[in-house]
Amino acid sequence: MLEVNNIEVVYNKVILVLKGLSLQLKNGQIVALLGANGAGKSTVLKAISGLLTTALGEVTDGDIEFENQRIDQLGPEKIVKLGIIQVMEGGELFKHLTVEENIKVGGYSRTNSAEVRKDLESAYRYFPRLLAMRNRLGGFLSGGERQMLVLARSLMSKPKLMLLDEPSLGLSPIMVKDIFKIIRQINLNERTSILLVEQNVSKALKISEYGYVMENGKIVMDGESEKLGANEDIKEFYLGLSDLGVKRSYRDVKHYRRRKRWLG
Repeated sequence: MLEVNNIEVVYNKVILVLKGLSLQLKNGQIVALLGANGAGKSTVLKAISGLLTTALGEVTDGDIEFENQRIDQLGPEKIVKLGIIQVMEGGELFKHLTVEENIKVGGYSRTNSAEVRKDLESAYRYFPRLLAMRNRLGGFLSGGERQMLVLARSLMSKPKLMLLDEPSLGLSPIMVKDIFKIIRQINLNERTSILLVEQNVSKALKISEYGYVMENGKIVMDGESEKLGANEDIKEFYLGLSDLGVKRSYRDVKHYRRRKRWLG
């Protein structure tokens, strides 16, 4: 469904952020994209969604294909029409609009009002909490409620592929559990493919089928999520410290190349 082929991304014509990065996502899959802050994960999502241009970035090498169509040279408005939606980090919304108005914004380009009403009802089934506050202004929502709202809004565009950027950011453990449960339900019920950028590694690997690990703009490890979750290098890196109390990167991990072949 999605193929990112050996891309390089440069910001402001001089800052190289992604360096020959490749990944794939099959129809109906949830794929996790993991890595420390600054690894380039959000840049990957922006390259796919076309939002790089808003940050003075561009794909300078390689290509991105969605359903066998090259998209890295398209604008974000055309990419949205193909069925790709990026849900930005931090739950951005229109604070002066009500909850329901915010949700409806997601279907702004659709012309069948009956189908829009049907999908609005479906969004409320996934997020019943939003139904109870449908007339509340978006600016008065909590962090968890904002995250629910941006996910509900994205559903209104009937996406084939959702790009989720840190959906658990700043949320309580209970809310994180609820959000990930709903993400999985959306994937199963709507057959929506999902590329998930997430710092909560255990949650991300639990709901995904496959994972990629990034460091310094490159993929340094990939494999089935279950195998990644059991890998000692993954455990050590995301615990933050080695047995000696020294933080290490994947490049410092002994036997990394052997383990990478086993995971692949």
